[in-house]
Amino acid sequence: VQLVESGGGLVQPGGSLRLSCAASGFTFSSLAMGWFRQAPGMERELVAAISRSGGATDYAISVKGRFTISRDNAKNTVYLQMNSLKPEDTAVYYCYGGINGYDYWGQGTQVTVSS
Repeated sequence: VQLVESGGGLVQPGGSLRLSCAASGFTFSSLAMGWFRQAPGMERELVAAISRSGGATDYAISVKGRFTISRDNAKNTVYLQMNSLKPEDTAVYYCYGGINGYDYWGQGTQVTVSS
């Protein structure tokens, strides 16, 4: 079981980034997926979640209307499109997969929003 994130980086306020998480080692369509983030000195928090089929999504209030989570089960990949980024979005972003009480995490990718 492996989750590998990519797409992080440095962006100016108001800019956009797209994170990707490639999964391997299990049947991707059987997992609910999500993105979490953790800023320095803060607890890890849920940013967005998506159901196994992709038909249902949920977002933290702080990102609703700016971020979009999606998945491509044929490519075993989940995405997080982040628009109108703010300095407070700066954090390490982690990909999450869960099934039957088991949790799987990626290694994290740094997103820094700064001018």
